Amino acid sequence: MTNPRLAIAVTIGLAIGLAVVLPVAWLINNRDWGVGLMLLVPFIVYGMMRLARVLEAWARNPPPLPHSSTRDRPPR
Repeated sequence: MTNPRLAIAVTIGLAIGLAVVLPVAWLINNRDWGVGLMLLVPFIVYGMMRLARVLEAWARNPPPLPHSSTRDRPPR
């Protein structure tokens, strides 16, 4: 794989998605007041979409090049 950041971003996104969706779905299903959480679901989905965009931007952005003192010198 040429870009390990992409695999890291996918793993982080799946882990956070699982950590958010499973408890919310369990609460909606098993608690009487859980139906009220359905009002929050659009905001949760929107937040997860924003997170996915941030992770994708981080994964697609190339890592910085190693510092070289001769590269930063102005031409003579």
